[in-house]
Amino acid sequence: QVQLVESGGGLVQAGGSLRLSCAASGRTLGNYRMGWFRQAPGKERAFVAALSWRGDSATYADSVKGRFTISRDNDKNTVYLQMNSLKPEDTAVYYCGARLFRAALTNGQEYRYWGQGTQVTVSS
Repeated sequence: QVQLVESGGGLVQAGGSLRLSCAASGRTLGNYRMGWFRQAPGKERAFVAALSWRGDSATYADSVKGRFTISRDNDKNTVYLQMNSLKPEDTAVYYCGARLFRAALTNGQEYRYWGQGTQVTVSS
């Protein structure tokens, strides 16, 4: 079992920044890696960003490339999503998910555990 708790969401004006955190815990945590997804109203959950298994590279959705940065702190078992130059279309509930080794980074169906989500609202 893995538990994930997201935080850091809120209301921000377009062009602003937010940093989301995902704190992970669980006895088998070492078998999993985290990624970020988001779900806008009326839309399906979509991939945002994830680190490779070794953590030496990152994959981003085209819509966030150059604006968002994913990182992790292994000592704190926490993954971060730094979001800059936010746009109204970034408004969504952001979820942290945990996947096993060899699971596809961008496929939400291969993530086994999810946090409760944190709301990000970007006003124009």
